[in-house]
Amino acid sequence: MPVSKFESMLKTNSVYFFDATEFEYIIEHYLNIGKHSLAKKAVKLGLEQHPTSIQLKLMQVELLIFDGELPSAIQLLGEIEAVEPHNDEVFIQKATILSKKNKHKEAIEVLKESLEYVEGPEDIWSMMGMEYLYLDDYENARLNFAKCIDVDYEDYSSLYNIVYCFEMEQNSEEAIKFLNSYIDKNPYSEVAWHQLGRQYFEIKMYKKALESFDYAVIIDEAFIGGYLEKAKTLEKLEKYEDAIDNYLITLELDDPTAYAYIRIGECYEKLGNVSTAIHFYKKAVHEDPLLDRGWMMLTNACYTNKNYPKSLYYVNKAIQIDEENALYWRKYGDINLKLNFYEEAVKAFYKCIDLGDKEIEIYVALADILLFLGDFNDALVVLIKAKKIYKEFAEIEYRLCGLFMILDKEEYSLTHLKNALAIDYEYNFIIKELYPTVFQNIKVKEIINNFKRVVK
Repeated sequence: MPVSKFESMLKTNSVYFFDATEFEYIIEHYLNIGKHSLAKKAVKLGLEQHPTSIQLKLMQVELLIFDGELPSAIQLLGEIEAVEPHNDEVFIQKATILSKKNKHKEAIEVLKESLEYVEGPEDIWSMMGMEYLYLDDYENARLNFAKCIDVDYEDYSSLYNIVYCFEMEQNSEEAIKFLNSYIDKNPYSEVAWHQLGRQYFEIKMYKKALESFDYAVIIDEAFIGGYLEKAKTLEKLEKYEDAIDNYLITLELDDPTAYAYIRIGECYEKLGNVSTAIHFYKKAVHEDPLLDRGWMMLTNACYTNKNYPKSLYYVNKAIQIDEENALYWRKYGDINLKLNFYEEAVKAFYKCIDLGDKEIEIYVALADILLFLGDFNDALVVLIKAKKIYKEFAEIEYRLCGLFMILDKEEYSLTHLKNALAIDYEYNFIIKELYPTVFQNIKVKEIINNFKRVVK
């Protein structure tokens, strides 16, 4: 074997002779397994023994391009082109260099020129397709990849690229037409059936998607992607037990994934089996402890079961992973409210606002907790900020009425009361609930009763 002989030579510092073809084989081997330093050594020794070998020089160009040494690659390629101007590899490397320099149109022109000289144009069409992709010209990209498919129906790389072009054009209908036409000629392609199912799924034709995924896994019983997509489709059809069965198959076929465990857990939750859902969520976070979504699924499931201490423990895990997620802080606030940890709830809702969560529920909840804690001025500040965003909301106006009255600013209080009543008279019960002493105020009662008569 040339490779073992070459490595033996390196270990002993001896110099063995290899013919040019053997060096090409050795270099190709190292390039395929990603050992570029050994490939470079082989090129260097190869050119020392065969200084006129065009193929070895072309391999050197390839390595120079890989290392980003484009000026050296261009110079060497110019020397090769002077000797063999119509060598198809010269065109390919010229196009590669142009592409690296973001000159994609020029690269396409070079590749078009090469078609006059190459024997098998499939690689050129594929490269042209990629260059058109860089230009976001999906139609021309698709046409070039389609030429590759016409020559080799097992060219799944081109098939994926064609479907990708349709997806970027947001044209699932045409993708479906193409894939059905492809399947007519190659009916036992699990890849094509899988891609067809994904397109049907995209346009919410779930029964057709399920049929496609069924064919994919019948053709290849070990096709994990097929089972995953089939399971997701079954979820959409609310066939949760069947979905679980398919997710479990993926766990048998390959190493378990946190994603599959979470999906199984969600299916069990939808079936009302929260305890089993929690079991699978725990498996998910065991598989991937840094998966914040897994910790949040545990948080929500325990919250549903009213196990608030556990829920608090899990939401803290999620926040440790992503402390900039406002939704996590909102949940943290809700849980602390359930546990009567009001200071922590206040901290959480302030954090939500800092992170850009400006929902009215956040402001109202924060103001109500501050009211409960007796921090009336802070509550007032929160509501005034909310009013700048939500200008005509009874929830805010009634609360401003109550707070201003508590702070002995009756005129402001009554103004906000009138605003609130004009917006939503029926919601005035909130004063009685949150501000019972204010509700007993004679002027407040009088204004509410006068509004009541007007409304009637």
